[in-house]
Amino acid sequence: MRSDGTPTYNFTVVVDDVDMKITHVIRGDDHLNNTPKQLHIYKALGYDIPLFAHLPMILGSDKTRLSKRHGATSVMAYKDMGYLPDALVNYLVRLGWSYGDKEIFSREELIKYFSFENVGKAAAVFNPEKLLWLNSQYIINTPAEKLAGLVIPFLVKENIISEGQDLNKEWLSKAIGTLKERSKTLIELANSLRYYIAEEIEYDEKARAKFLNEKSRDLLIELNDRLTSVTDFSAQELEKIFKEIIEKHNIKLGSLAQPVRVAMTGGTESPGIFEVLEIVGKEKTLKRLEKAIKAIANTF
Repeated sequence: MRSDGTPTYNFTVVVDDVDMKITHVIRGDDHLNNTPKQLHIYKALGYDIPLFAHLPMILGSDKTRLSKRHGATSVMAYKDMGYLPDALVNYLVRLGWSYGDKEIFSREELIKYFSFENVGKAAAVFNPEKLLWLNSQYIINTPAEKLAGLVIPFLVKENIISEGQDLNKEWLSKAIGTLKERSKTLIELANSLRYYIAEEIEYDEKARAKFLNEKSRDLLIELNDRLTSVTDFSAQELEKIFKEIIEKHNIKLGSLAQPVRVAMTGGTESPGIFEVLEIVGKEKTLKRLEKAIKAIANTF
């Protein structure tokens, strides 16, 4: 006890751990100096001594202890940045521990393979790029149906949908299935979904200037006319219509697909154009084609 009657840190830690029936004390190696003192207290009080394990500290890229100046350091911060829980667990366990060359582990595998014998003694350096890559792998390997539930809060946060807005989960899962291999975080995934969900889209000016022009106008008009009477708005049927148009005009697919892509998404990059049209749906597709045709007419 201190002279003022308050208990010392090491005494309090021992009493607290005994009270909570702690059997394993696993902590950073910055606590190594406290361990001998605590062992003496355990013995003096007649308590059973738990097993102690000290893990290497996590350092920033400058080899100093990880802190706020290195960026986000709390679990909740990474949650808000769109990282999946299992990706963060996987990454943190792999800091200072290894199992051969394997990088990606399920929770069950981590429980099965983890051992203190394979924990290194050297401090581990936190690599944000590696965590981002790992998170992208988890997004790729997570079923679209599960991602549909996880991405909703980010759609609200990014002002893509309103709080409580109802989205068809089957449709959303299908849309996510076309995008998850391109997304590194749930925030990226949410923003990629924007052109599927939005009623109105904005054109990238460079994309508009390059592909929405007098040269593509007649092709868009012809496609719009063809799609108006289509009843089966599936990717397979849409591909047939595109093929008929490009063969008729003896042009490459890109000459039609890229203007349509800009009309549908506002930009020049997206999943396969036939899948995009199917998910956007007939009504929105026709509206966006008509908007693009008008935009071209207003340019000249």
